[in-house]
Amino acid sequence: MTEFTPWMSLAGGILIGLSAVLLMALHGRIAGMTAILAGIIPPVPVDWAWRAAFLAGAVIAPLAYIATGNTIAFAVPISTTALVIGGVIVGIGVTYGSGCTSGHGVCGMARLSPRSIVATLVFMVFAIATVYVVRHVIGA
Repeated sequence: MTEFTPWMSLAGGILIGLSAVLLMALHGRIAGMTAILAGIIPPVPVDWAWRAAFLAGAVIAPLAYIATGNTIAFAVPISTTALVIGGVIVGIGVTYGSGCTSGHGVCGMARLSPRSIVATLVFMVFAIATVYVVRHVIGA
């Protein structure tokens, strides 16, 4: 069962959008998490500092939220093996799709990029199909 949290979801969406706008405005870069992460893996480029700060913020923000006494309820109802396989499949998709959901879905669609709109539609169709197959066909 998933808890419906419209206000927290709205706040999170606003923060994601704000971070994407600020990154574009201040650095001229698209907030695609895969490309940002790849940019701190050696050989490290000259602009590694903003990448490290962006990724640190993505880790520190939830930790700060938890430090205020709040909890983040989640459950992982699948095995570690399934998570690893899913991660590999996503990595392959990111490579062939020339970007991830944050780069295409948040930034690319905001720029009305046809390539990003198509990529996001493909992400969503396959996500919906995967959930349907896993929950209703396989019955996991």
